[in-house]
Amino acid sequence: MSTLPGEAPRAELSATPDGRLTIPVQVRRAAGITPGQTLVVYVDDGRVVLEERGHLLARLQDEAIAAAAAAGHAGGAVDELLADRRAEATRDRVDEEPF
Repeated sequence: MSTLPGEAPRAELSATPDGRLTIPVQVRRAAGITPGQTLVVYVDDGRVVLEERGHLLARLQDEAIAAAAAAGHAGGAVDELLADRRAEATRDRVDEEPF
């Protein structure tokens, strides 16, 4: 276990013959991992990442909102649906008016 000033704890792990890993207590504490907590594990660019489910959901939502904004979409899907419905209702009223 090593820790440089201002850095999070780091450790080397060895997998058991059945593939299990034990995360050292200092790393678990620094990451806020508590007994019984459910984590999502995935591989990102060759790194194994453990992430709390709520944190993952919030991060993905933020990324989706940022991507939508970058593509020129303002507001949420509900706002877009309401705007589409209002525009459709306006078109219908114009089409119904006699000349």
